[in-house]
Amino acid sequence: MSVILATTVKTAVMTAIRDAVADGTLEILDAADVLLVSFGLSASGGNVVGSVWTLAFDASTASAGAAGTAAKAQIKNSGGTAKITGLTVGTAATDVVLSSTTIATAQNVILTSATITHP
Repeated sequence: MSVILATTVKTAVMTAIRDAVADGTLEILDAADVLLVSFGLSASGGNVVGSVWTLAFDASTASAGAAGTAAKAQIKNSGGTAKITGLTVGTAATDVVLSSTTIATAQNVILTSATITHP
């Protein structure tokens, strides 16, 4: 039998995770872990409702530092330590939604949304 957490517990867990990385960065990487673009998380980190954390950012566009195909994402805390890895990236139905996963150097990358859901 699987463990089932009450919604209030999921909310507390997601809030603690959000608080641990607020004011950090969301990094978009290619399959070889090359950093393509980084977005600054807001000081609050976003909103948690139930088991869903909707991330908030300082800006929804950022200039790419490298070219490639976005394949995954990670979140680092304000000290630069990766705390959340393995996030999915795509143009729909992923943790991190971009306007396009094909990124050119110096391109303005548009971040459409980012949410993480506690199972």
